[in-house]
Amino acid sequence: MAKVYVDQDACIGCEACADALPDVFAMEDGKAKVTNAEGASLEEIKETAETCPTEAIKVEE
Repeated sequence: MAKVYVDQDACIGCEACADALPDVFAMEDGKAKVTNAEGASLEEIKETAETCPTEAIKVEE
């Protein structure tokens, strides 16, 4: 299982990840967080990570 997390220092709270994959990401205190790393396929999570403007979403396999 891959480890998925959000670098809180890099996150700018744009909500793009939470909008794209609400079953995986949620907003808390203006920052994104992973609520369920199994809420989407690894491929979907990687695609969403690539769209993050600050590259705050990290996927470690």
